[in-house]
Amino acid sequence: MNDNNWVSVYSNKQMYLVEMAKQMLLDHDINAVVFNNKDSAYLFGYIEIHVPKEDAKTAKYLIEQFENNLQID
Repeated sequence: MNDNNWVSVYSNKQMYLVEMAKQMLLDHDINAVVFNNKDSAYLFGYIEIHVPKEDAKTAKYLIEQFENNLQID
């Protein structure tokens, strides 16, 4: 994978939210990969979703809709 062709469109500390967002992107035929940048010992850092550059605008819109529809107590 050429890093110049992929961009980060979402990051979060919670793996389940990242996986939900990734699945939503895949459901919309957007290829998405997860990069876990969390430190394994101290659990700080973020987990990111990257998509191909040409899908970034659509992916960011879908992620925005995803976040607006979350209802977390």
